Amino acid sequence: YGSETVWPYYYAGTMGLVQRDGIERLRHAKKYSGFFSSICTNLAWTGWMMGAGALRGPDPREMAKSDCVVIWGTNAVVTQVNVMTHATRARKERGARIVVIDIYDNATMKQADLGLVLKPGTDGALACAVMHVLFRDGLADRAYLEKYTDDPRGLEEHLRSRTPEWAAAITGLSVAEIEAFAHLVGTTKKTYFRLGYGFARQRNGSINMHAASCIAAVTGAWQYEGGGAFHSNSGIFKLNQDVLEGTAMRDPKVRYLDHSRIGPVLTGAEDALYGGPPVTAMLIQNTNPVNVAPEQRLVKQGFLREDLFTCVHEQFMTDTAKLADVVLPATMFLEHADIYKGGGNQHITLGPKLIEPPRGPRTNHYVNEELGKRLGVGDRPGFGLTEKDHIDIILGKRGIGSFDSLREQKWVDLQPDFDDAHFINGFGHADKKFHFRP
Repeated sequence: YGSETVWPYYYAGTMGLVQRDGIERLRHAKKYSGFFSSICTNLAWTGWMMGAGALRGPDPREMAKSDCVVIWGTNAVVTQVNVMTHATRARKERGARIVVIDIYDNATMKQADLGLVLKPGTDGALACAVMHVLFRDGLADRAYLEKYTDDPRGLEEHLRSRTPEWAAAITGLSVAEIEAFAHLVGTTKKTYFRLGYGFARQRNGSINMHAASCIAAVTGAWQYEGGGAFHSNSGIFKLNQDVLEGTAMRDPKVRYLDHSRIGPVLTGAEDALYGGPPVTAMLIQNTNPVNVAPEQRLVKQGFLREDLFTCVHEQFMTDTAKLADVVLPATMFLEHADIYKGGGNQHITLGPKLIEPPRGPRTNHYVNEELGKRLGVGDRPGFGLTEKDHIDIILGKRGIGSFDSLREQKWVDLQPDFDDAHFINGFGHADKKFHFRP
């Protein structure tokens, strides 16, 4: 079959750059099949980029200076302590209102001044009805729209039939709830929309994200400190991982498979294999596809194939590990050094090795290095370096220090200035406009 029959498969079980992404170096060196990373962020990011055109936004710390914080599609009490810290500070110090939009009564919903529990996948309808009210009741910032957006008149016309009554029938919310939310954000200029991933993880997720992100453009909230919309700061870091990932060895002829279609891939669907050979061997790090990938029945069926060899390098005996031919124990984050970047903040941080692992577990970096040696590519670019070496290279290429300097500083703050973060200098598209028409 050739080398493409091997498929290294990983994701973000560790978010450290060296331990997560180093497997790409082995893949490029051996010309193994790659993957389109479609399992997590693609729909949300695509929807955000339709409007703003760049993955950045107002400093999350500005939430403390907001008069209204809208937490949409993310259970921040459980997953984002920084969001709740700043939002509750705004409420205590400024009397800010906290709005939570989600599909069930979660821990964050219990902190809301206004909680909107809507049907799954209907967020776009809610956003359209909110904007309908903003235009109808004279709450749209027409001067901002004229200067910073591509087609405000077309949007207003599109929304004429998207009434609160129309949205109520779709979302399960009442007309009164939709009207109240629209008037709150329409009369509160310093409204900060914190848009999560949850409502984008379904078939029309990109459209939902785009629609929700449009509201701040209609109100003009971007102009104000403590206002605007934020989804991810992933675009601000601009780290060069070429050495870590061995991109100089990349062969453009090697096929890429769809991360989310691992079920069809492993069960031999020709369209999923892009006309190439079947996958007969896998090295899996940092993910549990039997549990998290779509089409779970096909995924399990694929892993049960007699002609598939699977090696899982894991911290736990996951559902995927239980179906593996070989399970290798992996270190946890306190047992290895790495650097981290967070889409929900603006920092690069060092996670130093603090404790020795028990006998047996090895780092991802060690496993990838040793496989490289045994498979005859240990002398190729990027191999033979330590975790510290890779961190020094990544930070050095960005001009933000080294492993040692980061250990002293603890973190590096890369938040753009106000004008860039709020797109006062223009949005990320070529025409510098926020796009209602994707």
